[in-house]
Amino acid sequence: MPRELQVRIIQDPSRGFTALPDALTRGPDITMSLDVLGEDRLRARLYGPAVQPLYGTEHRVDLAVHPAEVRAAAARLCRMWKEVLVDHRPLTADGRPVPGEPETPYASLVDLRTRPEDELTALMEELALVGSELLYGTLLGGSDRRIDRFRGYLTEALAGSEDLRIRFDSDLHLPWPMVCLAPEDLAPDTGASSTASPLSALFSRFLGHRHQIEQTGGAYPWLAGLREVPDVPAVSLNHDTRVDRAGRTRAADVAALLAKGTRFVERSTWRELVSALARSDLCEQLMYFWCHGRFAADGPQPPSLVLSLTDQKSIDAHTIRDRRRRFGVDHAFQPFVVLNACYAGLPEGSADAKFLSRAFVDAGARGVLGPQTEIPQVFAAEYALEFLARYLDGTQTAGSIALEVARYFAAELHNPLGLAYALHHGMDTRLERSSGARSDADQEVPV
Repeated sequence: MPRELQVRIIQDPSRGFTALPDALTRGPDITMSLDVLGEDRLRARLYGPAVQPLYGTEHRVDLAVHPAEVRAAAARLCRMWKEVLVDHRPLTADGRPVPGEPETPYASLVDLRTRPEDELTALMEELALVGSELLYGTLLGGSDRRIDRFRGYLTEALAGSEDLRIRFDSDLHLPWPMVCLAPEDLAPDTGASSTASPLSALFSRFLGHRHQIEQTGGAYPWLAGLREVPDVPAVSLNHDTRVDRAGRTRAADVAALLAKGTRFVERSTWRELVSALARSDLCEQLMYFWCHGRFAADGPQPPSLVLSLTDQKSIDAHTIRDRRRRFGVDHAFQPFVVLNACYAGLPEGSADAKFLSRAFVDAGARGVLGPQTEIPQVFAAEYALEFLARYLDGTQTAGSIALEVARYFAAELHNPLGLAYALHHGMDTRLERSSGARSDADQEVPV
């Protein structure tokens, strides 16, 4: 009598000959693409298992807004987070600073539970309005019924449940974690219910508080497969030693964390960094930048992001590309990059902040994390400590960590600034550790 045999595959010697070199992963629950067509057109597409399918067609629409208008609205949102929240100055009834309180408490404090909740709620209501208008008023604005239909399906997917994995694929960069749903979009049994505080209900509307999010772009950014897992991960701290010389932040704790159980390298000058980037054998699993950043104009071109270490020499996208281009795609440079650089919000009408991030990805980086607006140093160090502690453990992906950390700061400390950090690629990137390295995770490793 025929019967089914139970088979367990324990070795697959032909896989290297039959599989493409790309790492296998589960696709996002939602993918929204924005295609820039020429100088004045945008086409949006929406698909994924969390999106309601259509009979005989797909979710696609030509938008009624120019790309330049969207960039300007995105720049304004980034600027508003600094002006409305970070730079907020509480005043007495006669317009004087409140005695005994920090002049700018949202820039100098990490734990905001001591701030009046109605004050923070009012600030977040303004930011929620601007974030919602970027999505519904600018990007998906207009009276076209096709756009209205697309808007409805997107809102249904984003608001229907939480903890989804979402990819926004476009060369038009938007600060998606800071984008916000409208209050009427959420079902009564979600965070906007009557049992939640007004502040918690506001947090639940921000996409960066609801879902894992990454912004991607380009075509096949990684043509080579992932390298083998090293016994001990190589980690670098690239920093400006003049930042926080007084020791007011936890930057020293971050440096100690990076050095524990890793092959640790510290760089503080332009020469040290570019010398490393010029090496064909550069192999690091994590690159952390703690430095200043600014947007600099290059002649008539739009401003682009420029970093600088202790010696104040400019490090931009060309710095990365000029050193890595000749190595092609077959090399060991595949780090996850954290750009914890303090910089002003995007000037209106500027080029995308993603330009530097894109240079790292084109060079082989498996993802880049960075703030979308100017972040106070004291918070930036705390965020790095929370994110890196989880990432270096090697058990979670960057996307799940970014969501967890944003929720931690919002729920435990009433601080929304974790929503200002965004992933460019890398939602599924994880610091792979061998079993031997895991057992020695608390040991110092000589370099």
